[in-house]
Formats: sequence, structure tokens, C-alpha cells
Amino acid sequence: MGKFITVLGGLVSIILGVWGLITWWYSFVILLKGCVPPILILGGLAALFAGVSEIKDCGQAKKEEAKNKEEAKNKEEKK
Repeated sequence: MGKFITVLGGLVSIILGVWGLITWWYSFVILLKGCVPPILILGGLAALFAGVSEIKDCGQAKKEEAKNKEEAKNKEEKK
């Protein structure tokens, strides 16, 4: 019985949502226009931080690789 109530609630929500979009379309468009710049700014910041983090990780990996090669070279020289 609970599953049917969930399905019925979903259908009612869809119908009310479509009705709301039709009734308040202009307000919805204004809301979308207002949301686009902040979303672009936040998305750009996330991409910037991800890129900087990736560059740092790559640099650290190269340093560790060089250190490991030098340690291996020193071990070979000791033998």
C-alpha cells in the first residue's frame, strides 16, 4: 500500500510542477537567468581549484620519482 501512495504522491508532484511552470513561466525564466552567473562562477572556481590541485600533485609526483631514482642510484653505488 505504501508503494502506491509513493507513486500517487509522485504523480501529484509532477502535475503540480507542470502546472506551476505553465502558470509562472516568466518568473521561472527570471529565476534561471539569475542562477546562471553564480553557477558559472562556482563552477569556474571548482575547475580552477581542481586544476591547481592536479598541477601540484603532478609536481610532487615528479619530485618523489626523482628522489626514488636518486636513492636507487645511491644504493647501486654502495654495492
